[in-house]
Amino acid sequence: MNSYDVAIIGSGPGGYVAAIRCAQLGLKTAIIEKYTTLGGTCLNVGCIPSKALLDSSHHYEDAIKHFEEHGIDIPGEIKVNLKQMIARKQSVVDTTTGGIDFLMKKNNIDVYQGLGSFKDATHIIIKGDKDTEIEAKNIIIATGSKPSNLPFITLDKERVITSTEALKLKEIPKHMIVIGGGVIGLELGQVYKRLGAEVTVIEYMDRIIPTMDAGLSKELNKVLKKQKFKINTSHKVKSVERIGDEVIVKADNKKGEEIEFKGDYCLVSVGRRPYTDGLNAEAAGVKLNERGQIDVNEHLQTSAKNIYAIGDVIKGAMLAHKAEEEGVFVAETIAGQKPHINYNLIPGVVYTWPEVASVGQTEEQLTEAGVEYKVGQFPMRALGRSRASMDLDGFVKILADKTTDEILGFHMVGARAADLIAEAVVAMEFRASAEDISRMSHAHPTFAEAIKEAALAATENRALHV
Repeated sequence: MNSYDVAIIGSGPGGYVAAIRCAQLGLKTAIIEKYTTLGGTCLNVGCIPSKALLDSSHHYEDAIKHFEEHGIDIPGEIKVNLKQMIARKQSVVDTTTGGIDFLMKKNNIDVYQGLGSFKDATHIIIKGDKDTEIEAKNIIIATGSKPSNLPFITLDKERVITSTEALKLKEIPKHMIVIGGGVIGLELGQVYKRLGAEVTVIEYMDRIIPTMDAGLSKELNKVLKKQKFKINTSHKVKSVERIGDEVIVKADNKKGEEIEFKGDYCLVSVGRRPYTDGLNAEAAGVKLNERGQIDVNEHLQTSAKNIYAIGDVIKGAMLAHKAEEEGVFVAETIAGQKPHINYNLIPGVVYTWPEVASVGQTEEQLTEAGVEYKVGQFPMRALGRSRASMDLDGFVKILADKTTDEILGFHMVGARAADLIAEAVVAMEFRASAEDISRMSHAHPTFAEAIKEAALAATENRALHV
């Protein structure tokens, strides 16, 4: 039987990063993955493939809507080759997952393919082509999450689908109904809207992206409606029925009236659930809470002190970069170091176009906490860079403490917001004030100038270009 200092169950961003950091710290490390490729949901059927399709569909939309204005004439009809688009997406996935294979070999990490199941707190049975048992002093659970569903919806994975199936459709839907106005539903909805589908979003809450700052929700709602999305908030779905190639969705609006939606595909995107199926956690003394999450303490230890859990399987935002931070945190904890994570400074991003990004506290949270704050906001359309690229939608908003001027929250909608949010995280990590940002030189012309202008707006309302 092979013995290890650390064994990790699950090879998503949390698991494989934890494995690399453990190996860097001199710990003999093994990683267990039930699928034939490493990388977990993010690399195989999540972050990476969805961004590949978002980029491809963005190129197509630019070609049919904007190239002429840029002085680019393309003779003949521009057509979508969905088969090639999906194939390119898969090649991106294959290259990326292959990169994880390389990193495991480079760091001398043993990889086991099969379903990892606890025998006890220090032994794991790996059920694959043949059963294998390994021993580990420390174990990290990084088994991730799976798409959630509503109890009355039957997912046939043909017409009533999850995000996994939406990444490999063989045709462009005529009318895609998206149940759920969160990140995944809006991103995949935008992919197929660009390619020619009619898209209807049905959201239970009173706004889309309901966990983010209300100002971001309002702006993105306005932009998506301009893009001809049909958005129905405050609608409670009560039935989904497939009849042949048609899907009928019935929902009650906020007045209690029944509304019927008909389409040829229905994407069910109502969140994700922690995945612990087959783990046999109880055999190791690992406790789950009422939501199916693994309970952990501030050191990310489970109820079994030598077993840790990270990523989507524990509480908190289900984000790949959160899982990565937790993977490093646990590896360094096992090695006897004293790492830390500031969960307030883990950014959230929606990869629609324009992109949406946020870090820190929202206005709603600050108001609820009784914190006095000031707001600096600057519109993207006032930037020369935005006019040059025709990306005029969105804004940057900075929330700062009214007394100390310390930045408490950063919220933005706009081109490259997913990249710009890193500046916000750095600023807040070092507890910068709005004035600090306002006094830093930002290259011109760039989208990042909106951050400086928003900081100026928060500092005695001194924005220069509005």
